[in-house]
This record gives sequence, C-alpha cells and structure tokens, in this order.
Amino acid sequence: MCRILDVSESGFHARKARPPCDRERENARLEIEILAAHQRTRETYSAKRLHHDLADHGVQATPYRVRTLRRKLGLRCKQKLKFKVTTDSKHNLPVAPNILTGNFLLMHLVKWGSVTSLIFLQMRAGCTLLE
Repeated sequence: MCRILDVSESGFHARKARPPCDRERENARLEIEILAAHQRTRETYSAKRLHHDLADHGVQATPYRVRTLRRKLGLRCKQKLKFKVTTDSKHNLPVAPNILTGNFLLMHLVKWGSVTSLIFLQMRAGCTLLE
C-alpha cells in the first residue's frame, strides 16, 4: 500500500499511530452536535438555520463548517411534497359518464325556464348587453 500511495513505510505507520489533531477532534464533537440538532429540529433545518440553532445552544462553528459536516454525514432536509395525488385513476372499474359536460349555466337556466339569447357588443365605451 505504501508503494501505491508513494509514501515511506515509517511515515505511513507514524501517521496511523499519531493521535488525531485538534481539528479532527473538534469535527468529531461537532458531528455529534450536528446529528443531535438535526434530529431535534425534525430534520427540516438547512445548514444556515442549523448553524443558528447550534449557536443558540452554545456550539460555535461557522455555517460553512456545519454545511461541510452535514454533507459528510449525509444529512439532508426533509422536503415538503408539492402536490399530493389523491385520485386513483389506475383501476379497471367502470367510469361514470359526464352528464354535465361543463354546461352549468345552461343547465341552471333550463331548470328555471328562462333561456334567452344574450348578445354582448364590445364598443369603445365598454360592453353592452342585448337580450
């Protein structure tokens, strides 16, 4: 593996034995805080809002660091559905015919017996109604 990575064996083993740096330790602590905040906010906060929530709880980190660690952890916000389909149109049951066919005004006038011919004339001053 050392030949593939083009490093010396002593350097490779020294790096493995070396304790993690301050940044790695801080990132590990922040990852735990970010996971807790993500669950506390019902997985709906973006990195920016999550940063403000962490700041309110006394955790100091920049929004960019929060964003980077969220990506590393694979955390994403829950998105609201734009449209919920409630119609089940994929079935083999018979479909009732449309007896109205969109003539609601005409059906209403026929019911009351007052069907007349209405003519609208568009003029310069406005519209005029002739019966």
